[in-house]
Amino acid sequence: MLIPATVLTGFLGAGKTTLLKRILTESHGFKIAVIENEFGEENIDNEILVADTKEHIVQMSNGCVCCTIREDLRTTLQDLAEKKRKGELDFDRVVIETTGLADPGPVAQTFFMDDQIAESFLLDAVLTLVDAKHAAQTLNDRQEARRQVGFADQIFISKSELVSAAELDALEHRLKHMNPRAPQHIVHFGEIAIDKVFDLRGFNLNTTLEIDPDFLSDGHHHKHDEHCDHPSHQHDHAHHGHDHADHAHDHDHGHHHHHDDDVKSFVFKADRALDPAKLEDFLGAIVNIYGPRMLRYKGVLHMKGTERKVIFQGVHQLMGSDLGQAWAPGEKRTSKMVFIGIDLPKDIFQQGLEQCIS
Repeated sequence: MLIPATVLTGFLGAGKTTLLKRILTESHGFKIAVIENEFGEENIDNEILVADTKEHIVQMSNGCVCCTIREDLRTTLQDLAEKKRKGELDFDRVVIETTGLADPGPVAQTFFMDDQIAESFLLDAVLTLVDAKHAAQTLNDRQEARRQVGFADQIFISKSELVSAAELDALEHRLKHMNPRAPQHIVHFGEIAIDKVFDLRGFNLNTTLEIDPDFLSDGHHHKHDEHCDHPSHQHDHAHHGHDHADHAHDHDHGHHHHHDDDVKSFVFKADRALDPAKLEDFLGAIVNIYGPRMLRYKGVLHMKGTERKVIFQGVHQLMGSDLGQAWAPGEKRTSKMVFIGIDLPKDIFQQGLEQCIS
């Protein structure tokens, strides 16, 4: 049995530790090993830990274990897997909390590139916690924060009670443009249903590709692009000081707002079957060229020559594909792909993919 692993990432001060404490102290019956890859100011305090044992591995009051990373993630994971095999530690899943500004990419890649890790662990999902209060500023200033959003399988928005409804709405729109695959949930003080945290199967090659329907309905899209001066998209916080010069700047930014974010997503849909050889060549080529800038991508495809759905997904240069279930009788056969990355050339992708239609 592979041990499922969850990566918890998010903005500094967004409440990762609060969320983690809830996960660790709730009686959900899961035995969790938590790996904190920095022990900063906000580490899990000792009142919920039982005892400090040798090797920085600590038992929690509800049977969870907690450890700090001494060397690198790989070594820690191997260590934990070995202790579990020997019966020295009892846990059934792992949560890795990354530092406030970590890029989740390399963490995710560890689970695919390292054979020893892949023999013991299965990467379940990347969860990103966004602090609503500071989100606009953080997203404008920090590419790492934008990457964390692009990487997410689920997005949790904390501190929503500190912003207006309009600001929250603006933030949700902005996040959706960056990552239409990840459902967004509002969390209050770390309260979140455990089924939104575990067993999300974000990295499984399954045949669901949930893309926010808002994102796909073109009408919404154009309207949103043309007349949007949602506060969360402006670079300077002009909407706090209402003098006229600021206002002019607001509107100036308003209509091409989300192009300011370098993490963007792009959805491709086709009703006619795709040619397998052409598509394989094209995907191979773009992953080769743009891999470092491609955060997450996934497709459920209607391919010539097979009655089954073809699924592919990837992280950076690592791409996997598989045959899924058969198309159901009467089911509309369409291909749908989503690419999330940093400044990906949409027109090159679009043209290339259109040439793969058989």
